[in-house]
Amino acid sequence: MQAKLLFKLMALWAMVLVSVGAFAQSVLVNKPNAAYQPPVFEQNNRLENLQKLFPVVAKIYKDYAEKNHFPGYSFGIVLDGKLVYSGAGGFANLDKKIPASPKTLFRIASMSKSFTSMAILKLRDEGKLQLDDPVWKYIPELKGQGLTKDAPEITIRNLMSHSAGFPEDNPWGDRQLAKTDTDLIAMIKKGISFSNDAGLTYEYSNMGFAMQGYIIKKVTGMSYADYIAKYIWKPLAMDKAEWEYTKIPDAELAHGYRFINNNWREEALLHDGIYGAMGGMIVNIESFAKYMALHQDAWPPRNDIEKGPVKRSSIREMHQPWRFAALNAGYKYPSGRATPMASAYAYGLRWSKDGTGRETVGHTGGLPGFGSNWVIAPEYGIGVMFFANVTYAPTSLANVQVLDTLIRAAGLQARQLPPSKILTQRRDQIVQLLPSYSNAKASKIFAENFFDDYDTQTLAKEATDAFSKLGKITKVGPVIPENQLRGYFNLDFEKGQVQIYFTLTPENPALIQEYHFKVKE
Repeated sequence: MQAKLLFKLMALWAMVLVSVGAFAQSVLVNKPNAAYQPPVFEQNNRLENLQKLFPVVAKIYKDYAEKNHFPGYSFGIVLDGKLVYSGAGGFANLDKKIPASPKTLFRIASMSKSFTSMAILKLRDEGKLQLDDPVWKYIPELKGQGLTKDAPEITIRNLMSHSAGFPEDNPWGDRQLAKTDTDLIAMIKKGISFSNDAGLTYEYSNMGFAMQGYIIKKVTGMSYADYIAKYIWKPLAMDKAEWEYTKIPDAELAHGYRFINNNWREEALLHDGIYGAMGGMIVNIESFAKYMALHQDAWPPRNDIEKGPVKRSSIREMHQPWRFAALNAGYKYPSGRATPMASAYAYGLRWSKDGTGRETVGHTGGLPGFGSNWVIAPEYGIGVMFFANVTYAPTSLANVQVLDTLIRAAGLQARQLPPSKILTQRRDQIVQLLPSYSNAKASKIFAENFFDDYDTQTLAKEATDAFSKLGKITKVGPVIPENQLRGYFNLDFEKGQVQIYFTLTPENPALIQEYHFKVKE
């Protein structure tokens, strides 16, 4: 009796396993993306490797600040969403000899722009506006204005990507910070002098970001400053951020200076106004690190629950190159390493990609009395920031040097994408067909185009010749994915190696549409 009962239980358990397996297979078939795995860092000692370089980083910033006559400065490194190192030097206030520190609040100028564009995207996500809305919908005084009679309507997207046709306006715009909403609308009503038609080219416009600030108020009934403070700063616990300098205790505030005739002259701080949307934010390293962490946390795309004040996908949207800016074929890193560099403007951010494929996102800031820069390498999970209190302090070059030094000297690697289950499955099925391809059509793993585009006799001859020359297969390598549906793998033979590259279709299940068999030299 016990033996029969045990046999029945085992049979029942086998049926359960079969049912579970069938259900899992059904889920994968019915939901082809259910098994998605995000890319991951394969190194376990990322922070430890960086920490060895912190003294080098401190020296780079110190030497650079002294060479460029910074009265005071502060810097920080953010790795995987955490401020892992910060420092400072010089004075926040020369008259009172108040030392600068990571807690000192600096005006970060145009680094403010991404907050304004982030607020616009948040409103877009909530259905309160569209990026391709004409700006005149919110600023009627702009309707019909353009360089030519056939000019397209200026959209919010144009404002966000510096492609509205407005002229570059840094020297003038930097002095507009305290202008009111009324001042902005009065100027627009008199007519804008355009340099280009909208949508044709990149040209940096602070006025375009002031207009975004005005749109935020028209949509929400709140000033851009209040809206950003409530819906971005507060959720991130950025408790040391302000727009109006008079609200900051003097002991915490960096005063701005200009270096003239081998001496520093203090610059007057401007009050917050509508142009603050383009450059008025005042913040310290510790609070800004939380904002950098938000941008880092947007990567990689994944299925985790949303935790930030803005959707991760919208932040990744901010990081895309929306308006081409330049290609520097002769670019050199501060180390002297040469590589081409492409750059573009995103949404309130600058985007760059070098010849090795490394992408960076960030922004500089410059105003009378201040200069700043922040930059992250999203796929490496690292970013740096550098604030200084001298007019147009050239902080970006030091950050480029520090970031490149950290990535290269610490041996940081970009996230690696695991191969999807369907890629691995197709790899195994391909290997089973080699070298004859005799059951290729019956295997049902190839798309309908495949046998029109590839002759199986030719494929079989190619593989058979390789097998006879190289001997037996000794190892089937893992799939190296380019994405979820494209990649390659290597076959190790006794006397050589073959690489097989393939691409799958968007069908469910995904089938092989492109295929390349190559004997590696």
